[in-house]
Amino acid sequence: MLRFVSLPIPGRVVSLALLFAACTPSLSAQATTPGTTPLTATQAIDRIVKATGATPPDNAVDTIKAGEPSTVVTGVVTTFTPTMDVLRKAVAAGANLIVTHEPTFYNHLDQTTLFADDPVFKEKLAYIQEHHLVVWRFHDTWHLRRPDGIAEGFVAQAGWRPYENPGPEGEAGFFFTLPQTTVLALAKDLQQRFHARSIRIVGDPDLKITKVAYRPGASGEAKQVAALERDDVEVLVAGEASEWETVEYARDAQLQGRKKALILLGHLTSEEAGMGYCAQWLRPLFPGLPIQFIPASEPYWTPDRVR
Repeated sequence: MLRFVSLPIPGRVVSLALLFAACTPSLSAQATTPGTTPLTATQAIDRIVKATGATPPDNAVDTIKAGEPSTVVTGVVTTFTPTMDVLRKAVAAGANLIVTHEPTFYNHLDQTTLFADDPVFKEKLAYIQEHHLVVWRFHDTWHLRRPDGIAEGFVAQAGWRPYENPGPEGEAGFFFTLPQTTVLALAKDLQQRFHARSIRIVGDPDLKITKVAYRPGASGEAKQVAALERDDVEVLVAGEASEWETVEYARDAQLQGRKKALILLGHLTSEEAGMGYCAQWLRPLFPGLPIQFIPASEPYWTPDRVR
């Protein structure tokens, strides 16, 4: 029970309660949003993982990469990757839990050995620590959700949902039969829908196609070639590929007269919509907590498209 006791100070009377409040962090500063129960980063992450219905693998990369797990969450930002720009915008928005799909520190496992004395790494880590941010990677579990969270966001932005077909067993959401178009027209449509600057295409631009497969991110040669081998795939839309692997396979397929083409959107462009969708998906899990998507945006520019 708090008692209000007045102290005589020349010229005025000061309440001990006010002195106590001045020296103690207010509960409102620790809470998330009026009417909500404060959550730590660990509690929020546990709720997210449980809501996917997926079981993360033992070696999942979905761990906190920087920050204190006990931090009370003031707001959530989803993003493809936590660039310095994303981190600054999150701080400006009052958010401190960053849910990122890709690494924070420039390699798949966020291993920092290479960057121990690197000024770029040190400045980024210092910024995260200074602003009491928690950066958590949401990669493996988001892909394991059914439907795949990244694919669901991409398909919605591409406008392909009405054209989904089952594809191979367990791969619903990755194969499509579109209204007839050409490779060039499809590439231009994707470029416009995803605001991409640097799409690359292998194959005949005038090839008429309807059958399309989608492989997000860096899915690897095995999955990419397996898709292109299928009779019900004429165009593979993917994120990135090693240039001596799937790229050359697709080129030889075209040179042999096969109806095959490859559209590489870039890793970010092929997946970022899935993290935009992630913000929408998270909101019902955390009523009243500010949640927003902050795009990392395509890192590349070309001579004819500087902006």
